[in-house]
Amino acid sequence: MKKPLLEIKDLSLHFKVFGGLLKVLDGVNFTVGDKEKVGLVGETGCGKTTTMKAIMRLLDMSPARIITGSKILFKGRDILEMNEAKVKEIRRKEISMIFQDSTAALNPVFTIGSQIKNILHYYEVMKRKLTKVEIKARAIEALRKVALPDPERILESYPIQLSGGMRQRVNIAMALLSNLDLLIADEPGTSLDVTIQDQIFRLLDDLINEKRISIILISHALGRVKNITDRTCVMYAGSIVEVANTAEIFTNPLHPYSQALIATIPKLTGEGMSQGIPGHIPGYLNPPQGCRFHPRCNYTMPICKVEKPPFFKDKDNETRQVACWLFKEGGDQVGK
Repeated sequence: MKKPLLEIKDLSLHFKVFGGLLKVLDGVNFTVGDKEKVGLVGETGCGKTTTMKAIMRLLDMSPARIITGSKILFKGRDILEMNEAKVKEIRRKEISMIFQDSTAALNPVFTIGSQIKNILHYYEVMKRKLTKVEIKARAIEALRKVALPDPERILESYPIQLSGGMRQRVNIAMALLSNLDLLIADEPGTSLDVTIQDQIFRLLDDLINEKRISIILISHALGRVKNITDRTCVMYAGSIVEVANTAEIFTNPLHPYSQALIATIPKLTGEGMSQGIPGHIPGYLNPPQGCRFHPRCNYTMPICKVEKPPFFKDKDNETRQVACWLFKEGGDQVGK
């Protein structure tokens, strides 16, 4: 069996704060295959962005504490054990990230052209130095690929002179400048109106298919995840609770949280208003023992309050994994 491109194993991460330790990530496990499109969904505050920053080694390690036993394997190499030089090389050549805040991701005091040219020089430093003419030509081509009009003018513009949608297109262009293997897109449609969001997601999907690379797409726009990704991981309060093919997640969610999350999607069939999920994500300073979803779950059993469930395979489909005691052999399956 071919090894996955990226494999997260038992990733646990705490943040040291004045009141104690925030136990944010609680044994995160998931994989991304070669040229696979994976969605990561869950409510705000579930730890999705923190997980991605851990992969990129972008967390401030003065308050952050990665717990012993955690592994982030990229092509079989543990990113957590690499020195800074090797991590920078991976960021330069193999993994890139699109951040949700397009304004903060760009330096306001440099033109778009200066920032793209610096990246091109950074990517090519291990091969050969590009000429100024080559750098400008590649910068213009990168902006054309993301459907930005008049790329020559854009190169001379500052970020503040561009709209939010244009800035996000620039970020996508910059992220795809190298021949990378994995792209992490963290809420690329945040703060954009729905029409621009649609353009951004369509553009991103087209470019990913063209370059034939893997992507982790984090989004609250569940419809976008449904249309773009092959497989989806559902995350709740620092843990992955269900993994399955995207179509299966949306048509037949198994975990109680997955069911509640999918039920929040607005319906256009006249079936009434979608319902929110009762309660709220627990605080990480003193999270619930056992399954962290049990205070909000309608199927809570005594074991849920004392022991965290491992992944169980659905007996009808062994490719699905569900972290819920209801799926232990002999237990009642949710919705069955």
